Amino acid sequence: MPFSLFRRRSPASALEEALKEMRTAAFFAPTPWAVCRQMLELANVGPGDLLYDLGSGDGRIPIMAAQEFGASAVGIELDEKLRRHAEEKTREYGLNERVAFRSEDFFKTDLHKATVVTLYLLTQVNGYLGPRMASHLAKGARVVSLDYEVPGWRPEKTADVKSEGNVEYKLFLYRR
Repeated sequence: MPFSLFRRRSPASALEEALKEMRTAAFFAPTPWAVCRQMLELANVGPGDLLYDLGSGDGRIPIMAAQEFGASAVGIELDEKLRRHAEEKTREYGLNERVAFRSEDFFKTDLHKATVVTLYLLTQVNGYLGPRMASHLAKGARVVSLDYEVPGWRPEKTADVKSEGNVEYKLFLYRR
């Protein structure tokens, strides 16, 4: 006699539940300005690039990519308050033509057009994003992750960097 209390969940529902947990566990930790710059330099970001920042927070990486490196950029951020702040800064700096912010789930964002992706997400989250980036990003696209590796990917280069406050960070550069 089957017990209704012991229903098995489908793998898809288990994955969706794990992803939901990760979304609610995420918190905003701003990347120090000096580290943002070093991430963009490591990826060799330039005017021909379209950068996607997953979990863009206050928008500092997309804004810096456009303002200092001449790239176009898209910030993906679910927190409406942070996204609105980033949009206000974009307007204030006159970067509306090159920087956009989207209120999307980065686990579902279409990354096909990205030439550079920046991440400051936990290793477990990067692990879920890894296959999506592998299937979406074109050959030669660069991924820069701050502090947390992308499981299953081999970094092309790593760099130990310091922030303005002399705090140490590690950058991982991957190339598709």
